[in-house]
Amino acid sequence: MAENDAPAQAPQAPQVKMNVMTQYVRDMSFENILAQKGVQGDVQPDVQVQVNLDAKKRSQENQYEAAIKLNITNKAKDGDATLFVLELDYVGIFHIEGIPEEQMHPFLLIECPRMIFPFVRRIVSDVTRDGGFPPLNLETIDFVALYRNEIARRQATAGAQKLDS
Repeated sequence: MAENDAPAQAPQAPQVKMNVMTQYVRDMSFENILAQKGVQGDVQPDVQVQVNLDAKKRSQENQYEAAIKLNITNKAKDGDATLFVLELDYVGIFHIEGIPEEQMHPFLLIECPRMIFPFVRRIVSDVTRDGGFPPLNLETIDFVALYRNEIARRQATAGAQKLDS
């Protein structure tokens, strides 16, 4: 077999390695305003959930931090009485190797939050139940859509700033 007849070797993509090293609640606040103000009667809840994501490189090699920040407000549908407010900042520390630099940002803001979200969901459920309300079971968050919306918002803001100049 001649040298030219050997099958061409495709360059292999680097092997992706990701480990969740630890995860923790960085900050949490739950206010049961219904109990504080003594709202009476049958109250129909209207739950609003705001989600923010954050990520950054840590000082150790190949270590990154990804955070899910939730702000949950539960108001009465037939008025503006707030029933409870829950704020949660939940962080995962990840060891990541093999991700190209240009793909690291979306990886940190999509895949990492997806890995720690079940724990966030459980905390929200437990805290609302322990706070005297029915457990709040968060819907699954589409982190890809959240990421795309944030990129579009940043591009629109940057475009508006160029027009103002």
